[in-house]
Amino acid sequence: MAARKIVAGLFVSLDGVVEAPESWHFPYLNDEMGAVVERMHAEADTLLMGRVTYEAFAAAWPGQRGPLADAINGMRKLVASTTLHDPGWHNVTVIDGDLIAAVKDLKRQPGGNIQLAGSISLTRALLAAGLLDELRLLVHPIVVGDGQRLFPDGMGQVPLALTRSAAFATGVLDLTYQPA
Repeated sequence: MAARKIVAGLFVSLDGVVEAPESWHFPYLNDEMGAVVERMHAEADTLLMGRVTYEAFAAAWPGQRGPLADAINGMRKLVASTTLHDPGWHNVTVIDGDLIAAVKDLKRQPGGNIQLAGSISLTRALLAAGLLDELRLLVHPIVVGDGQRLFPDGMGQVPLALTRSAAFATGVLDLTYQPA
């Protein structure tokens, strides 16, 4: 049996901003991107999120229907948070202890991919701990100008290898990296 992979998927601007994609991402959403996002979720049986991303997902997805919504609503969801105590959404467990130990344990369990959605600080922490197996970036052809960037100043070097790339008709690049 293949080991479970943790796959982070993020929308990112040309200037590296990953914060608040709902304010700049949607003009670039097309069938190509939708298929990629649906495939990432279809390959996963667990969705891992931080509290902020969880709150956005919990506000948006429970009332929706369709292949992506059904996948997200039906799968196991884990939320890394020390402040969330009553998640109130189906199949949600809160990780409020040692995140790195919990993720190591999760990777040892049988199952499909663990999809890390948004959750910038979680992505950084798992990348730094050597636990992130794939970094999927959908790079949008826009300069946002300000906002939280995926790799902040002072983070240090993180060698990555490009393992897959594709360009969409909208100019969005679909890039997959793995630790080098």
